Amino acid sequence: MLKLGLETESLHLWFQNKRMDIFGFIEKAHELGFDGVQINVVPDYNLDPVWGALGGNSDEHLKKVKELIDKYNLYVEIDTRNLEYDHLVEVIKVADKLGAEIIRSYIPIKPLKAEALSGEDGAYDFAKVRCDFDPNSFDEGIEKVKKLIPVLQKYRIKLALENHEYETSEELVDVVKKLNSKWVGLHYDFGNSMMVWEEPVKAAENMAPYTLTTHFKDHIIIEDPSDKYGYVVCGVPAGEGNIDLEKTFAIMMEKSSLTRINVEMCYPYCAQFKRTPGTGGVEKVGEGAFKVEKPLYDYNVMRPRQYYYPQEVSNELLEELLQKQIEGVEKSFKYLKKLRDNYFGK
Repeated sequence: MLKLGLETESLHLWFQNKRMDIFGFIEKAHELGFDGVQINVVPDYNLDPVWGALGGNSDEHLKKVKELIDKYNLYVEIDTRNLEYDHLVEVIKVADKLGAEIIRSYIPIKPLKAEALSGEDGAYDFAKVRCDFDPNSFDEGIEKVKKLIPVLQKYRIKLALENHEYETSEELVDVVKKLNSKWVGLHYDFGNSMMVWEEPVKAAENMAPYTLTTHFKDHIIIEDPSDKYGYVVCGVPAGEGNIDLEKTFAIMMEKSSLTRINVEMCYPYCAQFKRTPGTGGVEKVGEGAFKVEKPLYDYNVMRPRQYYYPQEVSNELLEELLQKQIEGVEKSFKYLKKLRDNYFGK
């Protein structure tokens, strides 16, 4: 039976505002019925400056985390970023100690011409850049991964490269084909292709044969008057957005070898379009996954770029979204479980 996991980012507000640590997260994932956890070791507001939601990498700490994971018989995966050799080697060692078989990362980009985003009203992401790629980004990424393959082989751990808001599915498939290693595949994010103007169904078709792991999520498009294009991609609980999750799920089941699907419910969260319209085949918003919906909040109450850090607006909004986030995780789990059970005829 296909196993279902939960990514720590799904409860980012709980981590960032010290309402939950990695142990509480594992307990919550088990309580909700998940079969595994995906731990994001990327730094963010109020998190460990190196190990993010994991909270540290001391042997004592990792031993306690592993004991709790084993107590509930959960699988574990690790999410990190970039491909710097020393960092990835450390992440691989941590993954080995926790019993993780898969690490997610993504290729760092070099912009041809970048537009720095304003730091006002929070931020959409750490990159804070909208750009078209310097093609050398992929070539440099390939060389970095090649150096890591012997380490991955030694520890028997696979690296999954994600479509992380900047790369089209064709670009990533080309990278994996050039690497041609059983230790390197792809990470299919059900929603991130939208930020490069690519329909999630198209990305699923292209990426599925090479996919090792996933982020299961749903998105809508909302207006943002402050954005260059006037619209942004907005995360919502699974089943409440416009991604054809039934079709993308079926593609993953039929064309990949996946045995796990991981929920990464990016709510509340908004992301800018990162590439030029048409890059991934979609020229404008309005149809399919790109259908425009009402914003989560009135623009004068909270702007889209403030959704991710509502504590910057008011404690009242923070408390409201903390509750909505946990409810969104519950909704997303039930939706995915029903999707799985219906697909397999349970």
